[in-house]
Amino acid sequence: MTVSPPRDARPTPARPGYPAAPRSGPVEVIHGQPVADPYRWLEDPADPATAAWGAAQDLLYAEEEARWPDREALYGRMAALLAGGGARPPVPRGGREFHLLRRPGHELAVLAVREDGRTRVLLDPLAADPSGTTVLDAWEPSWEGGLVAVQLSSGGTEHSVLRVLDTATGEVVDGPVDRVRRSPVAWLPGGRAFYYVRRLPPEETPGGAGRHRRVYLHEVGTPAGRDAEIFGAGRPETQYYTVATSPDGRLLVVGASEGTAPRTDLWTADLTASAPDRPALRPLQHGTDAHTVVRPRPGGGPLLLRTTAGAPRGRIAAAPPGATGPAHWRTLVDERPGTVLQDFAVLDGPALERPLLAVVRTRHAVGELTLHDAGTGAPAVTVPLPGQGTVTGLTARQEPGHELWFAYTDHITPTVVLHYDAVSGQLRPWPGGPPPAAPVEGVRVTQEAVRSRDGTEVRMFVMSPEGRPDRPRPAVLTGYGGFGASMTPGFTPQALPWVRAGGVYAVACVRGGGEEGEEWHRAGRREHKHHTFEDFDAAADHLLGAGWAAPGRLGVLGSSNGGLLAATALTRRPETYAAVVCAAPLLDMVRYELSGMGASWRDEYGSAADPAEFARLLAYSPYHRVREGARYPAVLLAVFDGDTRVDPGHARKMCAALQWAGTGAGPVVLRTERGVGHGTRGASRSARLYGDVMAFFAHHLGLDLTGSVPR
Repeated sequence: MTVSPPRDARPTPARPGYPAAPRSGPVEVIHGQPVADPYRWLEDPADPATAAWGAAQDLLYAEEEARWPDREALYGRMAALLAGGGARPPVPRGGREFHLLRRPGHELAVLAVREDGRTRVLLDPLAADPSGTTVLDAWEPSWEGGLVAVQLSSGGTEHSVLRVLDTATGEVVDGPVDRVRRSPVAWLPGGRAFYYVRRLPPEETPGGAGRHRRVYLHEVGTPAGRDAEIFGAGRPETQYYTVATSPDGRLLVVGASEGTAPRTDLWTADLTASAPDRPALRPLQHGTDAHTVVRPRPGGGPLLLRTTAGAPRGRIAAAPPGATGPAHWRTLVDERPGTVLQDFAVLDGPALERPLLAVVRTRHAVGELTLHDAGTGAPAVTVPLPGQGTVTGLTARQEPGHELWFAYTDHITPTVVLHYDAVSGQLRPWPGGPPPAAPVEGVRVTQEAVRSRDGTEVRMFVMSPEGRPDRPRPAVLTGYGGFGASMTPGFTPQALPWVRAGGVYAVACVRGGGEEGEEWHRAGRREHKHHTFEDFDAAADHLLGAGWAAPGRLGVLGSSNGGLLAATALTRRPETYAAVVCAAPLLDMVRYELSGMGASWRDEYGSAADPAEFARLLAYSPYHRVREGARYPAVLLAVFDGDTRVDPGHARKMCAALQWAGTGAGPVVLRTERGVGHGTRGASRSARLYGDVMAFFAHHLGLDLTGSVPR
């Protein structure tokens, strides 16, 4: 790579109303291709010039925000939709049920424990930090339920600190242990020790980045510096590790994956045959192009697996002890055409006639729950669900039992935790969660099928007042299309006032996601990434052509990888859209590997170090596709200063480029939120973010949101 002087380091005249931003960055020659990066200086948040430019953008955003009518009323509507509280399915351990619970009107979820029919709070993040910027990232109770490992982080950084609480008293009995980030925690029986993943200190890693991870064994009550290193030495810094144990402490499972690659290497150890701090790991799956998850069970029998090995839509298999690869596994529940395996649980209590497997699948992103004979895989029962929604968080007892817990939600129904009894067949709300809320009225959901450029059928959920394209309306289209993540139905508070006011809100299930299995994911990654963008184009064209969306009143919304999708739609076809919102977006695809967690995404996008992959990245990189004189629509870029996944510098650079280049009537503004990051946030912060996004759309797409409070 060679670097030439910037084309113009002089202060650059800004379009009227925009802060000046010198186009002083370098022009680099990468694989023989000149690549301009005029706003490289905006990558450094500590640069006084960046801070001054950011302060000017804050003022500009405040001026734009003041133009949105009924903004405070919209915040109230969003807050009301989020105020009902929520819960996640419990994790039963030792006669107790641990779960997350957000009580109505409360800002953050608490960790609660239910025992003898009564619920008490074990950990409230607001008690530790009344500002609301400290959140609970992860938690894991011991097998007996007497202890629970909790991980909290502050300021949105997701740099967690681990502590161990006594369940009976709530007192801290171990920790703090730093340099963890939502680490898996795998307890040994008796609560005496656990396996976990921790980053090395920066001073012990090349370049001081501190990204290398190790699996450790930690004895409760001892300093973390004495932890035994179990796994990870000599492996790349971009590898991520998982750990799991069986309830009887006999089995240890260690997993390794390269960044976010859809492949897993797995090792197991019999802890009755080797010491826990020196486990004799042997390969279970190595070098296989498949993602596999082990569900450890007590007793030393066959391992139960959820895998894409030989089944891109997923199957459940049993691996005998000592098996060294998929060739030795036996399929219990095969993949089913048209569906994608999501999860499973074992029901093997004495009250059942035979052991069962509870299996969660999706069909075109809509959830299904069935029971199967655990020996033959034959279907036994279909569990009726409340609607066309999503099942998550499937849990069962670790000891033999016949009960299931899971969460259900759909686009118009807040999440409810349900309890299923496989003996009686009864499905009812779990009493430990908030009471179920009725679906929001005045919103109908349909699923459309559209044809992409190459003829592939792409599904899209459409929320509308009438359930049909009765007339062209202001519309918002969103999607994701990456990392195998599926856009399954989920409660969508930002969409409900919009639709009740007369708008349309659509969710496109484009390639790159997991809605149709692993092949669907791979059809939208790396050299096939163009399919993601073509699918999204087809979804937009369908909304306009079928009469759902009014010409000149179609907006696009995307977050994270979805922000990349939205920005690519913006730069590919700016004339199609009237407003675009990108939240925490990935935008400079030439340099994405150099900041945040970008290095771990190479398997998804490719690397600029490879000439062919660089050419593909540059071809669609939104920051590099901004063209001087183009008529871009109104654009809102939203970033969070604590974001350690996607660096806010992406959006700062894109904002400066659009403000310099565009000639459209709509503004380009940057919304910077401080003290939060890419993940969990308080309810009021979420309400304000949703409110700002939808107020921006309402203003620029011409929809009056007055009176759209859902009943």
